[in-house]
Amino acid sequence: MEIVHAVLWMLAACIGLALLARRFDLPYAVVLIVGGMVLAFMPGLPDVQLDPDVALAFFLPPLLMASAYRTDWRAFRRNLRPILLLAVGCVIFTAFATAWVAKMLLPELPWAAAIALGAILAPPDAVAAAAVLQKLNLPRRIVTVLEGESLLNDGSSLVLYRLAVAAALAGASAPAWQVAGSFVLVAIGGVVVGFIAAKAMLWAIRRTHEPLLDTATSFVACYVSFLGAEALHLSGVLAVVTTGIMIGQSQHHAFSARTRIEARHVWQFIEFVLTSLVFILIGLSLNDMLDRLAERGWAELLWQAAVISAALIATRFLWVFPTAYASRLVPAVRRADPAPPMRHLVINSWSGMRGVVSLAVALALPQGFPERDLIVFLAFAAILVTLVLQGTTLTWLIRVLRVAEPRTGGGLDPAEARARHVVASAQLAAIEARTTDIIDGPIAADLLGEYRDRSEHLGRSAAGGGAAAAEREARRRIRLDALEVARAALMRHRREEGLHDEALVKLSQELDLEELRLRHALGEGAT
Repeated sequence: MEIVHAVLWMLAACIGLALLARRFDLPYAVVLIVGGMVLAFMPGLPDVQLDPDVALAFFLPPLLMASAYRTDWRAFRRNLRPILLLAVGCVIFTAFATAWVAKMLLPELPWAAAIALGAILAPPDAVAAAAVLQKLNLPRRIVTVLEGESLLNDGSSLVLYRLAVAAALAGASAPAWQVAGSFVLVAIGGVVVGFIAAKAMLWAIRRTHEPLLDTATSFVACYVSFLGAEALHLSGVLAVVTTGIMIGQSQHHAFSARTRIEARHVWQFIEFVLTSLVFILIGLSLNDMLDRLAERGWAELLWQAAVISAALIATRFLWVFPTAYASRLVPAVRRADPAPPMRHLVINSWSGMRGVVSLAVALALPQGFPERDLIVFLAFAAILVTLVLQGTTLTWLIRVLRVAEPRTGGGLDPAEARARHVVASAQLAAIEARTTDIIDGPIAADLLGEYRDRSEHLGRSAAGGGAAAAEREARRRIRLDALEVARAALMRHRREEGLHDEALVKLSQELDLEELRLRHALGEGAT
């Protein structure tokens, strides 16, 4: 029962802290980790520890799967060069640069342990990045590159971490060719496992045709992909990412409409709960860690944490700016992909928040590892500094540099409006073709007015202009008002005529889906 009570009060705390973050317009990852730190010192609360195996094997697969599922594969592929420069190049550069700073700061620290610390801190976290970026209206390319990096960088950092840990415990370092070979083998093997898991899931879903079973199968697939790859000593991260991207690309023809809607809501709920628990558990793990380090002296610990955190932030700037311009020295690259504006590079450099992966990997260090407690503390400090300092100032920096894209009137950008016009025109053409049918012709003719009006309206929206935006607002107001009147009439009919619950739920769901469609089309959340 103690575990049940601990989970329940943590969930209650997560909800309260998330509401607090919304109230003060702060990234909820920051509020959750700071709130966890405060709760860790409150008397009477159960002692909760973040087990590294649980963090990596339970929390990470579904969170990575959710991010990969939403990934725009075409945009990801177009930006593969900058993504790989960050996910592989920047991770290796940051790991060795941070290791050098740690070695200068702590001469007694073995080089292998210093490199392990660098590998732990090198990768920005997928969970932290998504939690901070989700409310920011950044250019699509910046979001694609940052989220793509956070999906892939754990694979490269974990390989380097494992080699460094093995070298520290054995007292010898691996040759460069072995390190490079491990990178390639682990990465390719992880992708293969993820591909097989995705194919198996899609095969199963095509035979179930049941939304609940399909959603459950997607959860099984993400864990099978991760754990299967890890059991083979391959990259579980890349396996899950591959599975998520493949399923995301196949959802429009492999899933039914009902499965897509219900699975999306279930995954959003799970993602919120797991993300919240991860960050609050990071904060709660502080208490035990500080007890073990008390004898070192707080001034020395804070100085070491500040230097390592500053070096971690600086190395990203030192990598992002030179590589962005150096790669354009190649004429073919410069013609195909001109250098981004400097303010975009600043945002990219300032978005290196660390999170659960860094702490979980630090906690996974074996007992007897050189300076294990200090490495765990420095990892926690880096997470705290990057989330609080960078996470809370990122929105301000975006406003100052004017990086955010202006929101379109009515929440409908031109590309979306053109796509909606294509869809409406196709529907209109299908209805017009049916008017010549002997049986269905009169019915299709009755529907022509509705579909022609929709197509013409979306054609005006695609052309743009203030009149089209005003018309969208009027249509939204009229339709939403009609939905509210319809919902009130339905409830009144139920009271007066005794409508049974099954019919009530069915009709209410239809009205809710129509309201959700209207609000989503205009860039609003359903209320």
